[in-house]
Amino acid sequence: MVQAIEAQGAQAVIPPRSNRKQPRVYDTHLSRDRNLVERFFNQVKHCRRVATRYEKTARHCLAFWQWDSIMVLLASLSTQPSGPPQRL
Repeated sequence: MVQAIEAQGAQAVIPPRSNRKQPRVYDTHLSRDRNLVERFFNQVKHCRRVATRYEKTARHCLAFWQWDSIMVLLASLSTQPSGPPQRL
């Protein structure tokens, strides 16, 4: 899988398995950012209207993506403890 990613000219940021004898080098900061993006899309897909693409026009589809993104953001902010803002 890593070879396929690198063959396309991209950088693989998938962490190696913990039981690997010679762990390969990867960028931990990019891996964390990738993980955040994947978790965000997973949360957005819980909205049935977005996941099943009921909307016929691109304008309405974008509006529901934006609406659900705002709802995910507000939910994550309401569950954080008080103090300095956390990175999403």
